[in-house]
Parts: sequence; C-alpha cells; structure tokens
Amino acid sequence: MTAGGQADVAQRRRITVRGTVQGVGFRPFVYTLATELGLAGHVTNTGAGVLVEIEGRSAEVAAFCRRIDTDAPALASVESITHEELEIGGDTGFAIVASAPPESGAAQRTQIPPDVATCAPCLAELADPTDRRHLHPFITCTDCGPRFTIVTALPYDRAHTTMADFPMCADCAREYTDPSDRRFHAQPIACHACGPRLSLVGADEAPIGFGTVDEARRMLADGAILAVKGIGGYHLACDATNEEAVSRLRERKGRGDKPFALLARSLAEIEPHAAIEDAERELLTGAARPIVLLRRRRASRSELPEAIAPRCPDLGFMLPYTPLHHLLLGLIEDRPGPRLLVLTSGNAAGEPIVTDDAEARTRLAPLVDGRLTHDRPIRVPLDDSVVRVVDGEPQFVRRSRGWAPLPIRLPVSVPATLAVGGDLKNTFALAEDRQAWLSGHIGDMDDLATQGAFERAVEHLATLTGVRPEMLAADRHPGYRSTGWARRTAAGRPVRLVQHHHAHIAAAMAEHGADGAAPVLGVAFDGTGYGDDGAVWGGEFLLADYVGFRRVAQLRYVPLAGGDAAVARPYRMALAHLHAAGIEWADDLPCVRAASAEERRVLAGQFERDLNCVPTSSMGRLFDAFASLIGVCHLAGYEAQAAIELEGAAAQRSGPVAGYAFALRPGAGEDDPLIADPGPVFAAAIADLRAGSDPELLAARFHHAVTDLVVAVAEHTRERYGPTPVALTGGVFANAILSSACGRALRARDFTVLRHRLVPPNDGGLALGQVLVAAGREKRRGRARTPDR
Repeated sequence: MTAGGQADVAQRRRITVRGTVQGVGFRPFVYTLATELGLAGHVTNTGAGVLVEIEGRSAEVAAFCRRIDTDAPALASVESITHEELEIGGDTGFAIVASAPPESGAAQRTQIPPDVATCAPCLAELADPTDRRHLHPFITCTDCGPRFTIVTALPYDRAHTTMADFPMCADCAREYTDPSDRRFHAQPIACHACGPRLSLVGADEAPIGFGTVDEARRMLADGAILAVKGIGGYHLACDATNEEAVSRLRERKGRGDKPFALLARSLAEIEPHAAIEDAERELLTGAARPIVLLRRRRASRSELPEAIAPRCPDLGFMLPYTPLHHLLLGLIEDRPGPRLLVLTSGNAAGEPIVTDDAEARTRLAPLVDGRLTHDRPIRVPLDDSVVRVVDGEPQFVRRSRGWAPLPIRLPVSVPATLAVGGDLKNTFALAEDRQAWLSGHIGDMDDLATQGAFERAVEHLATLTGVRPEMLAADRHPGYRSTGWARRTAAGRPVRLVQHHHAHIAAAMAEHGADGAAPVLGVAFDGTGYGDDGAVWGGEFLLADYVGFRRVAQLRYVPLAGGDAAVARPYRMALAHLHAAGIEWADDLPCVRAASAEERRVLAGQFERDLNCVPTSSMGRLFDAFASLIGVCHLAGYEAQAAIELEGAAAQRSGPVAGYAFALRPGAGEDDPLIADPGPVFAAAIADLRAGSDPELLAARFHHAVTDLVVAVAEHTRERYGPTPVALTGGVFANAILSSACGRALRARDFTVLRHRLVPPNDGGLALGQVLVAAGREKRRGRARTPDR
C-alpha cells in the first residue's frame, strides 16, 4: 500500500490525558481540535483526567495525538498521554459527553487547577456598558475565575462545584453549549440573571440600599471597615490612605504591628510607594496574583500611613484578581472611592480565615462596620499567597491561593503518605509515587477553629487527589498539636516522626531534584525546632540525606527563660546572650534598659541556677537578641518582628561594610559539632554602640557576620567530608539580605547553592520534607529493621 493509502486508513483510538486538564478548558479545546481535523468521537472528564475516543483517517488521528499535547490550553499542564487502539465505531460527529461516573472503589485522581485571576477579555466585558455582564462581580470564563475553592468532588463538572445551586439562565446555557464561545463548558459561568448575587449589610446586619458596590465604595471612602467575601474567604478592607481607619482596623483585629497587605488598582498606584523590578512586575500581573513584598522607597513620595507597616522595610502589594476587586477599586473614573485598599485576612489575630456566612456574622461583627457578601459557598478556605524576589528569583513566604493544589514533582517514588507539617504556618501534604500535593496555608494550630479547618482541608484534598495514606509523617516535637492529631487518627498506620530541621533540608533537596544518594550540607536557621537532645534547635548545620543527618555545627546554646515570654520580649534573649558571653548587664545598653530592675533580678537568678530554662541554639532568637541589643526592637507583637526590623535597619546601609566575627571552636568530642559562639559579635557591637555608631551600621555588620559564619562552616565541611551542595533553609532565610549575601558568597567559593523556590523556607515547607524523610526511612526499613532517629 502507498504512503498516501496508509494515511487514508480509518483508525479509532482511546486517549487518556492526565495532569491539570480539568477546569482549564481542555474538553472544549479537544472538541475544537477534533472538529478542525474532521474527526469523530467524544471527550469526557473522568476521575483520572480526560478521556478521548477519536476516529478518522490515520493522518488526522496522528495530528490530533500530537497537537493534544503541543497546543494544549495555557492553563493546562499535561503530565501523561496514553493511547489504545480500538475497533472502528462508525461515529459521525464529535461530542462532549457527560462525565464518566467513577468505578466502584477506584481512586479518583486528577489535578484541579488553582484559582486564576480575571482575564483581559472578561475585564473588557466587565467595563463595557453594552455587554450583558457589565459590572457583574462574578464574571468568568474557561480561562479565569475560581477553581480549587469551589470544587467539591471529581470529575470537575458544575454539579461538583459550589455553583451547582445556581441553574444557568437561557443565555448562559447557550454560551455553555456553543463550541465557538469563550465560555464553552466553563463550569463557573454566571451572569446577573442566574447569580451568584452580592449583598451589603451594616454592622447591625440590616441590608443597605441598592447599588451594592457603589455604596460599599462610598463607605470605604468615608473611613468604614468592611468585611468582603472573596473566593477563598473573607477579607477586611479599608481605605489605605486613611490613617484613622487603618489604625482602627489594626486595633480591632488585635494585629499589633504586623504589616497589612495592600490591594492596588494598577502598577502605577504602587510605584510611588515601592520599587518594582521586572520579576516582581511579572508576579504582580500574572495569573496567580500573590501578595508581593516590595522594598519600600527610601525617599518616598508615599503618603501611606505608618500604621500600614510600622518599621518594616517592605510593603506587600497585590493587584486585583477577582471582578469584585476591580469594581471596589473603580472602573469608571467619576465614581468616588479609594484607589488603594488595605486587604487583610478576615479573622481576628491567631484565628483562621472566615469562609462561612453564619460564622462571619459572629466572628467578624466586632471588627467591621459592614459586610459585602455573596451567596456562593466557599468549599475550602484559601489565604492569599505571599512571595518575595531574591536575586531575581521568586521565593514563597506563603504558598496558597494561585498555587494550591498544584503538585510538586518528587525526585523519588514515595508510598501513599499524609505529612501533617508543623504547628506554625501549618501546611500539610499528601503524596504518592512521584507527586506531592501541598495544601494551602492553614495557619497556627493553637486555635481550635484552625484545627477544624485542617481536618476539613485534609478530607477535601484527599478527595481530589485520591491519595489514601498508608503512612503518616509528623514533627518530632512531643507537644505539637499536628503530631498529636496524626497519632490519634493513624488507625493502625505507622506514624513516622521527623526532626524539624531535617525536614526543612529535605524539602530544599526535593525541590532541586536531589535523589538522596549523596548528602547536602543543610543550613537550617529558624526560631524553634525540637532537637534530638531535647533542646530548642534553630542554628543548625546538618550533613543530611533523606534517611538521617550528622550535626556538623551549631550555634552555642544559651538559656531560653520563659519560653513564649522570651519570644515576645527580645530583650530577654539579649540578656541571655550577654550572660552566656560573660558580658556585664550595663545600664548604657538598650536591651538592659528595656527590662525592669525586678525582671533583671529574676532573670539573673534563673540563669545562674539554670531554673526553668531550656537551652537553645536558635538563630531566630539570636536575630531577636541582636535587634534588642542595638535598640531596634525590644517587644515583638508578631512572629519575627524583631528580625524583620533588624533587616530593615540593615537595608538602610549601602555599600560594603566590615562584618563582625563569630568564634568557631571544636565541640567537646571529636565527633561533636563545631560550636559557633556569638559572644565576640556582641562584644564588638557593644564597642560600636559606645563609640556612637548608628544601629543601621551595626545591623549590616551583623548580617555580614552570619554570612561569614555560613561560608566558614561550609568550607570546613568540604575539607572534612568532601564537596557537597549547600541548602539554605528555615524561616530566617526569608530575610532577603541574608539569603542573597549567603548565596553570593557561597557561589563565589564554588559551592552549589540550593534555595527554596517551590515551597517557603519557613514551616510552610515542612510537610514536603517530612514526606521525603519518612519515605527514605521506609525504604531503609525494607532493607534492615532499624529504629527511628
């Protein structure tokens, strides 16, 4: 037969496409492609992805199979395509058919996309007075809108979303079934006629008039604080240029000095307040629309109140990602209203974000003057993601909306695992084979409501991923609520405990594709983590793989007196470091003056008798101590406040400075870790203080000292154990100055540097590392039965 004859042969294939292929317009894309090529058959969603049966001439079938991958929709991510030859069926057309029901007992696993910012065509319709969706606050299409936060089950169809209770009107139904329409099979399709619908109520829950968005804008312009229901939960909003409103919101929320996030109408509204580099611009305008931390302008044209972000070097900005955001900031110039809003999570300090309307009526009522809400339920709470750019590369501070629940590819295969993360910045992970699905940001597990949100999020993500955990992984801290939950719910499954800093390092390794065959030097700097010796670790240099680690070096232990009291009062840590270094508590030192005479007397007794003190090697607490020593911050109203303000002080210095120097000495035994003693750093800083040096210089010199310490230990490790990559991890490396300086210095000495890019360096990345360490231990158990470390 001739080549042309072979091309004319009829053929039928069944094609299964896996990956992020539901909720991204994949079925309409397949329909259009098949129709263009003159092929017959059908396409449907299944619990595993998208199933296509295609029939026609061999040449067109081959073209279809090629283009289904190369021409896939922008929001799609094709993981695999499998083919199966079938008998000719004689179909005469192509159709999108109802989703296939799941097989009994079969695992449902496909990848639901994250929520996506409103696209340009929808924005054009939103602003067009002649369009039937003009000013519609829920405008969406196949290319944008909510996905993860509305899906209730698989396959992804309208009946399996929180849009199920909103029947399509005739016009929407026509668009939904029209292959040439942008909303062809767009599950969240909506309009003014079929809902959802906004409502505005006052502080007394009484409905407020008509023109809902216009009235909300007027209230904001007059200084009101509003609760605004979004796609992943409620926000609290006020006019960012109204100092009284910002201060009132801070007081009502009980937020202390923690910075607020800002919603800006455009990049032009941001530029007077903060510098925007290219990578930051790309993040701000991309489909995910996170909060991006931008460095404040020094000589600022900004008129923002100081209460937005007191003494913080950065401002967190985001651009609108929902139609309602665009409407609140104003599409039409002659309508009054703020152009810059504070937009912060709808909760009181320490509580999870509110999603339920009934809960909003009670929990948010004391915080707001009104509530702009709607009648579409939120299936899963999801906070805004927070990202900063370090050396031109994005680094997560919080990975949530816009990225959850996208999977992370693993360098090794793992058994079905639920890793519960830690108690601060909790994020959990479900993993199986070579994929891990991380939840959105859950929060701090001290609050019962957060623990409830955690349980519901685990159930939801398990439904979407089809992972049925055979094993649980948790932090080794005996008091962690997340660990306690894992033990209570294990139901006979093994619970593998993973040392905190080992998990941090394993997460960084996994992001960079390390298979664990060779160790890395992990530099794990954070505030707290339960150590193998019962101490509070946090200034650790660990030579680690996915099975175990060797502690190569550590910060010198100092006494932590009072636990949480020492965290909230950095001057107590400064006094502890002075005591450990044998430096007098002289009255001319800012940290000494910050403590009352009685408190100093009690602390001195505790330190001398080692009473109610836990030894700590925490780098996070060292940053706190130094911030107080030089008078930058004595009281911390939120996590890492002292360290953030110390970074802000260092950022005021430009050009090279001479650093202080840690003393690096051997441990007690040959195999004991090196001890990094900060005593000489404190002594030199005190000399600078007494010589009249400004705090900004001292802060810069301290950052330089920590960088030099990292390099010195890395070089020692290379000399003793051979070349190894260096992973920079832990919450302290959210500090852009330190992360950048360490990266540059290490690369200048020919080290390969592993920095986080897919998960945060803080505890939001722990669960990923727990998955890999638990799997590594399981693999070792398969070879030899050995106890947990």
